[in-house]
Amino acid sequence: MSRQIINPETLIAPSGFAHGVRAGEFVYLGGQTAMDRTGAIVPGGIVEQFVQAFSNVLVTLEAAGGKPEDLVDVTIYLTDVDDYQANGREIGRRWREMAGTEYPAMAGIGVTRLWQKEAMIEIQGVAHLGEGVAADGDRD
Repeated sequence: MSRQIINPETLIAPSGFAHGVRAGEFVYLGGQTAMDRTGAIVPGGIVEQFVQAFSNVLVTLEAAGGKPEDLVDVTIYLTDVDDYQANGREIGRRWREMAGTEYPAMAGIGVTRLWQKEAMIEIQGVAHLGEGVAADGDRD
């Protein structure tokens, strides 16, 4: 099986990790926090951090030739589950704007902290591109 590292130029250059790895028909999307291109966590609350983190995931997926509907599994790590739940309607609205309504299997996990102290959320996922999807996203 072929293995391709996916590091979109629009994301911060990785050091010691890959933003994504395409292995055959699957894309494994590394955990993304709300880090912008400069390496700073975006200001604001959980909604703004969700949008940035999920955008980072989707940028990596697109660079691998995938689309949001190709997501089959998403795990969301949260430093404050109650805050996420309190903002769930707005986060759900933003998800639908960014990825539509074909939801993958999902898990939300509360953690004590993430790599960057300011980060409230980290999102990772797995996508299945199916047979006939080239690395540039062309589908047969």
